[in-house]
Amino acid sequence: MNEKILVVEDERDIARMIEYNLKKEGYRPVLVHDGSFAAALAAKEKPALILLDLMLPGLDGLEVCRRLKADAKTSAIPIIMLTAKGEESDKVLGLGLGADDYVTKPFSLKELLARVGAVLRRSSVKSAAGETPGKLKVGTLELDAAKVQARLKGEPLELTAKEFELLKALMACGDRVLTREELLEKAWGVDSSLEVETRTVDVHIGTLRRKLGKEGRRIVTVKNYGYRFEAE
Repeated sequence: MNEKILVVEDERDIARMIEYNLKKEGYRPVLVHDGSFAAALAAKEKPALILLDLMLPGLDGLEVCRRLKADAKTSAIPIIMLTAKGEESDKVLGLGLGADDYVTKPFSLKELLARVGAVLRRSSVKSAAGETPGKLKVGTLELDAAKVQARLKGEPLELTAKEFELLKALMACGDRVLTREELLEKAWGVDSSLEVETRTVDVHIGTLRRKLGKEGRRIVTVKNYGYRFEAE
């Protein structure tokens, strides 16, 4: 274990509670209470994970998330957002900006630690996958981008070109939410996306899920936004 985790939380009692429990689990927490310093500290400390509160002084959590994902030094660092109950639109925006997960306040420490462990595991899997460019494997599903091949339980999958491109885009982005517009751009191309309705993505996703069988559950719908691929 021993991973460094940046905790961006302005409520000091909550921050200290998180810090204490992360240390108990063998992590190395680093605390910051102001959004204005979070991005610079992340670039300096290079944590394995960031716990990011949305309601912060200086810069709010969504803007911090946007800056982290826009900076090449920090874009690959996974983020778990800490959100207040009822901030559904903020959750969707945060996931759209590239956050990996969220925990709603008030949260149980058991749940928070479980999500921290899950996101770190996914991050390590993606790093390992990066050693073999163009090849992705999750569960019984394998995809080889160079050969334009997909396999399920070792058997070739009969996918259309658009279904293959959609699957590749979703798997490559891990848990990041992709909008329907982004999926149109990746599967149909920038020019043709202007002529294709976003509903087309939903139809293709439905067909793709059926072809993937039980693995189709990994393609998760994010209401009013798009889709993400669950590696866990």
